[in-house]
Amino acid sequence: MTAPPDDCLARNEWICGAYLSTRGEILADAVVQHLRLTGASVALALLIALPLAIAARRLRWVAAPVLGITTLLYTIPALAMFSLLLPLYGLSAALVVAGLVLYSLTLLVRNLLAGFRAVPEETRQAARGLGYGPLRLLLAVELPLALPAAMAGLRIAAVSLVTIGAIVGHGGLGNLIYAGMNTYFKAQVLTASVLCVVIAVAADLLLLGAQRLLTPWTRARSA
Repeated sequence: MTAPPDDCLARNEWICGAYLSTRGEILADAVVQHLRLTGASVALALLIALPLAIAARRLRWVAAPVLGITTLLYTIPALAMFSLLLPLYGLSAALVVAGLVLYSLTLLVRNLLAGFRAVPEETRQAARGLGYGPLRLLLAVELPLALPAAMAGLRIAAVSLVTIGAIVGHGGLGNLIYAGMNTYFKAQVLTASVLCVVIAVAADLLLLGAQRLLTPWTRARSA
């Protein structure tokens, strides 16, 4: 009877300190890529979603097409989405970012539009009576009051999508999860999954803290 291996990697255990000590550089690179993809995707999606939501709020006939198209994009399976974008971007990180931006638009546009619609009309009228023009009204009144709803969509988008990039080999920690599942490498799957959860929780708490700092009136109302 052969003795069991004295190394947790050789025994392929789920919890293995040797995996962390021998593959720290690989994990660090995956975390950095994960954060870059998430940050770039959410930032670009927000830059696109904000004018779309403003247009949908100002022009009623724009709302239905914008919401319909962004919802349709969200229903496309990830593999089909990346296949459609492949001729434009090739197998690259840009392909992942473009796909994630399109997926994030539904969350961001809907929440931004809901936030704008929740701004009381009497508040807008009062601001106009004080001499606020359209741009100042948007920046000083509408955007701050719409921020809680917008941040809700931003928090969901920031924590939920980037592991999809593993499909094309540019998904940060998603790559390690995907490769580990294919080879049944338990320590890699568990470690990368835990790091994804840690990053998601940290990002959510960071955005929640930013929301509280940017909307002090909500804290006063709650108190």
